[in-house]
Amino acid sequence: MTTDQSVEHGGAGTAPEPFDLFLASLATCAGFYVLSFCQARNIPTREIQLVQHPRFDEQTHRLTRVDLEVLLPDDFPEAYRAAVVRAADSCKVRKTLAAPPEIAVTATVRAA
Repeated sequence: MTTDQSVEHGGAGTAPEPFDLFLASLATCAGFYVLSFCQARNIPTREIQLVQHPRFDEQTHRLTRVDLEVLLPDDFPEAYRAAVVRAADSCKVRKTLAAPPEIAVTATVRAA
């Protein structure tokens, strides 16, 4: 997978930034769970959309919150509206962020 940084961040802007892929992984994971939920119940998914709203601290520019909005068509079954939100909320990426793993960084010199 190719990544780059934007020109503003010192890159050439030729590919998505790693942070954008991080955000995309959260949204696409939630979307997959919504898709699976609907498919299991034979609910059409063509008009369902998932919109991500990242929120950043104005001073530090750090991510402080991500709102995921599942946009449902008018004819989406009322009985499943709360359940489809729970399905999106059960995404593995979101669960990992809720209880983040320890991340260890090391450097290893490869033999020539």
